Amino acid sequence: MRRVRVGMIGALALAAAGFALPAAAQRAEPLPKQLEGVGITEHPGARVPLDLEFVAEDGRPVKLSQYISGKKPVILTLNYFRCPMLCTLLLNGMVDGLKELSWTPGKEFEIVTVSFDPLETPKLAMLKKESYITEFGRPAAAAGWHFLTGKEANIKALTGAVGFGYRYDEERQQYAHAAGIFLLTPDGRVARVLYGVVFESRTLKLGLTEAGEGKVGSTTDQALLFCYHYDANAGRYVVAASNLMRLGGAATALVVGVWLVGAWRRGAHPRTRIRPETHVSGR
Repeated sequence: MRRVRVGMIGALALAAAGFALPAAAQRAEPLPKQLEGVGITEHPGARVPLDLEFVAEDGRPVKLSQYISGKKPVILTLNYFRCPMLCTLLLNGMVDGLKELSWTPGKEFEIVTVSFDPLETPKLAMLKKESYITEFGRPAAAAGWHFLTGKEANIKALTGAVGFGYRYDEERQQYAHAAGIFLLTPDGRVARVLYGVVFESRTLKLGLTEAGEGKVGSTTDQALLFCYHYDANAGRYVVAASNLMRLGGAATALVVGVWLVGAWRRGAHPRTRIRPETHVSGR
C-alpha cells in the first residue's frame, strides 16, 4: 500500500472545501482536523466487491458486476454530484483527455462514476450524466458511462476497497476528498491510480491498455507499454530508458546477425568469374 502525497491532492481537497493550505502542511506536518482520513491509500491488485448494489441513473437497482464483467477495463471515479468544484474539475479533465482518443466508453472500456454522498438521488445522477455525455460529444458513450448512487454501507465498502478516504465537513456542508481516478482490470482489480484533475490522452490510453491485460489496444499499443512506464511523481507514462536500451541492443544484434549471415553466404558460394574466350586468329 502507498499513501498518496499530501501536497497536490491535499491542496485540491482543501481548495474544494474552502480551506487555506498552511505552509506547515506542505512540510508533512499533521493535517488539519478537517482533512484527517482524507486521501488515497493505494491498494494495488485489490478487488472491488462486485456484488455491491447501487442504483443506476434511471432508477434501476444494479450490481457492480453488471459493468465490471470481465470483458473490458474500467475507469472508476468517486465523486459527489453536488460538489462545488473539485469533482467537476476532475470529470472535466477526464472528458478532455478522452475526447482525444478514438476509443469510446461502452466499446473499448467502461466508466463507472459513483457518488459517495448517500443522500444523492438517481435524478441528480441522470442530470449529471446528460450533462457530461453532451460535453463529451459522443451519444454512444451513454451506453458505457454509468452514474450510480447508493446506500452508505455499500459506498463505504467500495471506497474502502480501493483506498479512497473522504470526510464530511458539517460546518461547510461539503466533502473534503482527494482527486484521482482508478483504472480497474476487466475482473475488477485495481491496476492503477491516476491523480489530479488533468489526464493526458496518452496516459489514459496506456493506462487502459495496461489495465486491459491484452483485451484492449492494438499490437502497437501493447508494444508501447514496453517503452513507457508509469511515473507516479510525474503523473503520466514516461520513456523507460532501460527498456529502450535493451530494445536498441536487440535491434543492433539483429542487424549485425543478418549482415553476418549474408557475409557467410557470400563467402560459402563465391561467384565464378567467367573470362571471355580469347580467339587467336591465324595468320
